[in-house]
Parts: sequence; structure tokens; C-alpha cells
Amino acid sequence: MSLKTQIALSIVFHRQSIRAVELCERFGNAEEVWRHIDEPGMRDAEAQAERELEFIHKHKIATFWHQDAHYPFRLLQCPDRPLLLYGKGNIQVGNDPDGGAPSGHFLSIVGTRSATDRGKEWTRNLVLELAQQVPNLTIVSGLAYGIDIAAHRAALEAGIPTIIIPAHGLDRIYPYQHRSVAVAALENGGLLTEYPTGTNPDRWNFLERDRIIAGMADAVVVSESRFKGGSLTTAKMAIEYNRALFACPGRPTDPLAEGCNNLIRRQQAQLLASAKQLVDEMQWADEETTQKAETARQLEIANLFADLSDTQRAIMDALHKKEDGQHINEVVLETGLPYPLVSAELLMLEMQNLVKSLPGGVVRALR
Repeated sequence: MSLKTQIALSIVFHRQSIRAVELCERFGNAEEVWRHIDEPGMRDAEAQAERELEFIHKHKIATFWHQDAHYPFRLLQCPDRPLLLYGKGNIQVGNDPDGGAPSGHFLSIVGTRSATDRGKEWTRNLVLELAQQVPNLTIVSGLAYGIDIAAHRAALEAGIPTIIIPAHGLDRIYPYQHRSVAVAALENGGLLTEYPTGTNPDRWNFLERDRIIAGMADAVVVSESRFKGGSLTTAKMAIEYNRALFACPGRPTDPLAEGCNNLIRRQQAQLLASAKQLVDEMQWADEETTQKAETARQLEIANLFADLSDTQRAIMDALHKKEDGQHINEVVLETGLPYPLVSAELLMLEMQNLVKSLPGGVVRALR
């Protein structure tokens, strides 16, 4: 089957995925569809496909036709899946080349571009903890500012694959400030898009690519979101595709938590409080991985506490009882230590990057 014809067909039927899939099912393959259709722009599409072939060969771009065995099997469950995907890097989509059961776990993480430090830190910690608990985990997101880039960076930090779904062709990176992350992802993951070269990162493309972010995943996490935003489009598609949907709750008065809180309130998403909860809900952990993660956690805590004074250990024990942190007055009550001593020791712990002071006198353990 001609790759040129596949490319041309995907160009002609751009944003008509459902109809194109139906035609392929009816006629069997791209060549037969091309022979039987008479659509506007077919000649221009052939010329563009020729140029795209040159780019593919020159830059060693992989292609995924929706009727091929190596096309992401999760996307095959989506009626509006792209006909053709272009990939760059070391992309593993979880398919078994021999036709056996698929492997791996895919998690999409999305959220607002104007994320808070708390939201980005929560996202990072979620990915790092999941990487310890979940075998063969891949993180999927869109490389945008805020939550997206925090998820990709955390995956790279954890040494697990991350797949970037851009809203443009592979002849550019947007935003260019995240180019280093995209390049780093090529070694363990990469970029996957439905758009040919020359496609600008227009607003509509971002909304359209959200269906791929949702469709590629076993589960979708919305980390932070306003009342309206692109991440809620991804959440909507996750619901339509029957994917597990989780949302991180926030303060009722926080506009950057309004989208997540509404998803939870409407019972469209599960309230996500920790990595362990997600692992349990998705049944992703095996006994060996769980034991290794717990052993590593206990060793880390032991090493951390070895250099602390008895007073500092008591304070850290108190802070670890609440993931979101505690007010300094609560720490005083929990430890029974004088307020001035607790305040001084917290300052020392913060200088060691073990705790973080938050607005309103709240302190949270970082390790």
C-alpha cells in the first residue's frame, strides 16, 4: 500500500475522520478509497503528500496508518481517530507485534497553562511516585506551559517514557521554549501528531489534538483547570471514550481549581488525592513493584531522618500526617513543642529543602 496515498487521503479528509474511517472499512484500504472518491483538493493533496514523503525519509519519521498492526491500539477504540499519525523518537505504543495482549500503562496528564507552583509540584510528585509504583508507565501530554510541561519534565526526571502530542507538524516545536524537553523525550518516547509539515499551531488544532491525548490513555488526570479550558476538552473526550478520569481538588475559592472541582462535583471525575489511590483504582501495581517502592520509600525516610535532630524528626513526623501540609499551630499541638522552637526548626528544615512554607502559616513536607 502506498504511503503517499495514505498521506494524501489523510489530507483530503482532515477533520472528517469518522467518514474517512468508514470509507476505509468499506473499500478495504487507502488505494481503493482513492480510486472511488472524487473530493475537492485531491490534486493538491497529492502534491503535498509528495513533499511530505521527502520530509519523512530525510528526518526518519515513523508513520502509523490506522489499519496497520502497529497503530496505537487504544486509539482504535475511538471512532474519530486520525487516519495517519507521524512519530519522531523512540515511541512505543504498547502494541504486541505478534498480536498478543498489549502491554504497558498510559496516563495522560493535562491542566491549565497558568498553573500554580502547587499544581506543578503536585503533578511532579504524582509522576515521580507513580514511576516507582507502576511498571511500564508512559506519560502523555501536550508540551504546553503549566501542567503539561511539568508532567513531561517529571517523566524525564523519573526515567520513564513520555509522549508529546503537538498541535502542529514535526517541522517545528511549539512553544519553542520547550524544545529541550522535546529533544530529551526523543530518547525515551517522542512526538506523535496527525498534522503534516507546514501546519501552524492554530487554536483549533489544540482542541482537535486533545482527542489524541485522551484516546492514547488508559486514564486521564486533570491537575489544575479553570472553569473553561483546553484540559476540560480532553476530560470531555476521556468521558466519551470511556477512559478513567481523575481530577485534583482545590480550594473552593481558587479559580484555577474551579474546573477540577466541577468535574468532581458533577461526578464526572474521581477525586484524586494520591498516586497510590490512582494505582489502586487502575489496578496497575504488582506485588513485586509495590514492595520495591515501599522499601525504597522507607530507606529514603531512614536516610533523611538520620541527619535530623530529635526535634526535627518530631516535626517531620507531624507534617507527614497530612499531604497538603499543616498550620504551624497544628504542628505545635501535634509535637507538644514550644512555638518559638518549632518556628526556628522549620526555618532550618526549609533551608535544607525538606519543607516549604505556604501562605497562611501552612507548612508542607517536601520529602
